[in-house]
Amino acid sequence: MGKSETFQDLALMPPGEGQELGRWLYSELRAAILDGRLKPGSRMPSTRGLSKQYALARGTVAVAFDQLKSEGYVEATVGAGTFVATRIPDDTVAVQSVSAGPAMEPSKAGLASRGRATVDGVRLLPASHSLGIAFRSYEPAIDLFPVSLWSRVAGRVLRNAPRALYGQGDARGYLPLRKAIAEYIGAARGVRCDADQIIVTAGAQQGLDLMARMLLDPGDAVWMEDPGYPGAVFAFRAAGAKVVAVPVDRHGVVVDEARKLRPEARVAYVTPANQFPLGVTMAPHRRAELLDWAAGRNAWIIEDEYDAEYRYSGPPVPSLQSLDRSGCVIYMGTFTKMLFNSLRLGFIVLPQRIVEPFMAARTVLDRHPPTLDQAVLADFIMDGHFGHHVRRMRQVYARRSAALCDASSELAGCLDVVQPVSGMRTLGWVKTQEPDSQVAARARSLGLEVAALSDFTQRHAHPGALVLGFAGCSTAELKRGVEVLAGAFQAGTSAVHQGA
Repeated sequence: MGKSETFQDLALMPPGEGQELGRWLYSELRAAILDGRLKPGSRMPSTRGLSKQYALARGTVAVAFDQLKSEGYVEATVGAGTFVATRIPDDTVAVQSVSAGPAMEPSKAGLASRGRATVDGVRLLPASHSLGIAFRSYEPAIDLFPVSLWSRVAGRVLRNAPRALYGQGDARGYLPLRKAIAEYIGAARGVRCDADQIIVTAGAQQGLDLMARMLLDPGDAVWMEDPGYPGAVFAFRAAGAKVVAVPVDRHGVVVDEARKLRPEARVAYVTPANQFPLGVTMAPHRRAELLDWAAGRNAWIIEDEYDAEYRYSGPPVPSLQSLDRSGCVIYMGTFTKMLFNSLRLGFIVLPQRIVEPFMAARTVLDRHPPTLDQAVLADFIMDGHFGHHVRRMRQVYARRSAALCDASSELAGCLDVVQPVSGMRTLGWVKTQEPDSQVAARARSLGLEVAALSDFTQRHAHPGALVLGFAGCSTAELKRGVEVLAGAFQAGTSAVHQGA
């Protein structure tokens, strides 16, 4: 039977005045076993360590151990040591640990207003215990990620890593990774930058939090696409900003409407290449209007291009940052949607004039993401594996989106699924009279991961729709998902008829 280890240092309550030390030590060790601080099968602290830590005679410690052994709390193995018994005696289960002092009123300490604002309305995403659930929209094709290749690159990096790689890194991130990012987004998205302008973040959400902290004061207005990405809304509200919901049409965010609502806004957050969640591409005239407004107002534009590389038809769309001539656009991206979610690495591209204060902010917050992970990703990109993987996934996602649209003929009259031109998800417009939130809730009860378009809307109403992710599901899983979704619509129709 294998034995688990425990820490040799064990925190015990000090003995009471006049309390016999052997009895005190026995009671504290017994309490630690009963309340789970010393777990069944774990190694007990050594008698030598306890005697030194608490200035006790070795004999005193030995007596306490003997008492615990005689009562069945611990087991001694010659040559191996003393371990907590795997089965605690039945008559001790209800025994409580020794009280540390007189009873006290439960603490009423609570969260600060800023803390409550940070979490207000946040819905926790479930951990990905299973893959391929239709229609999960936030996960790439993890089943197709080249794990063996990644492992080989990681092994090589760890074997050859200089000692400096284990020390404190640059607040901007690992330099070879920043150079690789600059080269890639320059070629693929037309972003004009060098490595010194890039700050590596722990995913896109940390980038949003960092920008919200650095660019916004409490009460500042932020233009936010409506519908739009909730993670950005939460980050801005947590910074005390006033989120201004701006409508989106087929040309993208309606800049004229935003000017009417809050022309003095400090920041505009947009997803121009593939608007989340409508999937429209911002038209050239809207891009020009947005850039003119920001330059004239000394405002900032945050350009989020989390999945812009996945375009299935038409020419590539240049980044908004590539058109910026005043230095008002901050470009951000993430590798979690390109590779795998748990990688938690993203980046922001800053105008040179604000790089240094952002570096200082990173030092205050978390300094930098794990450097070894950054080094593995850097080699993965520089060896050409990243570009190959993205090109392969573009083909795979195109087939999966086509399979979803083909299968959706089964939903005719209930749901009109849009053939996407880019991204990892699409919309299905609800054709029944039922609210999209009710359809989504019923689909989730049947095991699907479906979101309603209304979940992403703040102020401006849209026709009902479901947000359908297709990137992380095989074609067979998508077809089965459509069958289950058809059942959800049928159940809703039956309920309406029964109610009538």
